[in-house]
Amino acid sequence: MARLILSATLGAALTAFATLPSPASADDAQIARGKYLVIISGCSDCHTPGALLGSPDMKRYLGGSDVGFAIPGKGIFVGQNITPDKETGIGSWTSDQIVTSLRTGKTPEGRDLFPVMPWPALSHLTDDDAQAIAAFLKSIPAVDHKNAGPIGPNEKATVFVSVTLPADAYNAMQAAKK
Repeated sequence: MARLILSATLGAALTAFATLPSPASADDAQIARGKYLVIISGCSDCHTPGALLGSPDMKRYLGGSDVGFAIPGKGIFVGQNITPDKETGIGSWTSDQIVTSLRTGKTPEGRDLFPVMPWPALSHLTDDDAQAIAAFLKSIPAVDHKNAGPIGPNEKATVFVSVTLPADAYNAMQAAKK
């Protein structure tokens, strides 16, 4: 009788354990949520080579841009490598450091993120969503790519540059082509 009770108890425990979600499933769901948020936030637009030129290099997804944004008097700012590469990306950052960076606009070393990084908007992410983005960024393949930037206001550009021009300057450029 004791054997039957022990067997039934063990069987019930194993059945209950088998129906629990595995930690991998929870991680997979969190990574999937992070991927979704990265996609709808347009992260690859500024952080994937070729994306701002109309031909993203998906083999180097989020590996750092080849186009910088010029801000008059401040320089040229290029979307950096945000893959888990430890040398050229954010591979040495913890998940909490990634979340803090998204929310405060500062790297773990205390450096300000580039002025074009939309961290003020990202600072409103829920804790779960911010952690999901961090989990996704840690899950993607590392890309060994050290890209340019920032480029100081008195330095020569070494990448394509996106520049905002007043209408008269743009119109003069177009007229000169004719």
